[in-house]
Amino acid sequence: MQLNHYLNFQGQAEQAFTFYQNAFAGEVTFLSRYGDLPPQDGVILSEEDKQKIMHISLAITDQIVLMASDVNEQFCAQNNLPFIVGTNHYISINLEKHEQSKAYELFEKLSINGTIEMPLDKTFWGALYGAFTDQFGIQWMINCQLEDA
Repeated sequence: MQLNHYLNFQGQAEQAFTFYQNAFAGEVTFLSRYGDLPPQDGVILSEEDKQKIMHISLAITDQIVLMASDVNEQFCAQNNLPFIVGTNHYISINLEKHEQSKAYELFEKLSINGTIEMPLDKTFWGALYGAFTDQFGIQWMINCQLEDA
């Protein structure tokens, strides 16, 4: 299991991660934009939004990965989670494909009396993924890779 920090931005993720990459001398190991999303009913992205970061990972060491995305109102509005500087941070738990039962267990235990943002379920990127705010106001993401990335 790996615990990572996950940051949300309002259109500055790419600029911030260029800065962080320079500061940490790290390597961007993954980058996807909202324009890479498969088509979804009711979701229309502007050309500007298509260029924003849906997910970026910066490997700082073998064990430390800083991750982020640009918040997109079409996705966040449905969860009533507006972007607020100071609460734009998640703790991300990343598990290997053989740890699926651990992903379900942690999601169930940590989300007790919390607010589920996205139920733990299979995703288009080949993982089990879910997000929630726990009963103490801490935001969590659980990601269990099911397929080789």
